Amino acid sequence: MSSSPFHSPPSESAAQAVPCEIQTLLREYLTSARLAEIVYRDEAGQIQTTHDRIRDLFSRAGQDFVYLGRGQMLRLDHLLTLEGRPVIPLFQP
Repeated sequence: MSSSPFHSPPSESAAQAVPCEIQTLLREYLTSARLAEIVYRDEAGQIQTTHDRIRDLFSRAGQDFVYLGRGQMLRLDHLLTLEGRPVIPLFQP
């Protein structure tokens, strides 16, 4: 039984919750294969922008991830905006 993206057990509350509107938008981009503008904070803390297709949404070890068309995997709590919409309000590294 695979776990559904974005739904973690209550004991795994370390990561910030993703607003329902953004979950829906991510799924729309996944199913339509449209290019998305994604702004995120990389592992070094730098803000990066990419234009890519979302290939998969999944959870691993209590963290939610977005897998992009060029093979890049981003933690969902590192996403800042998706198509100009804030993903995680006031994300703090």
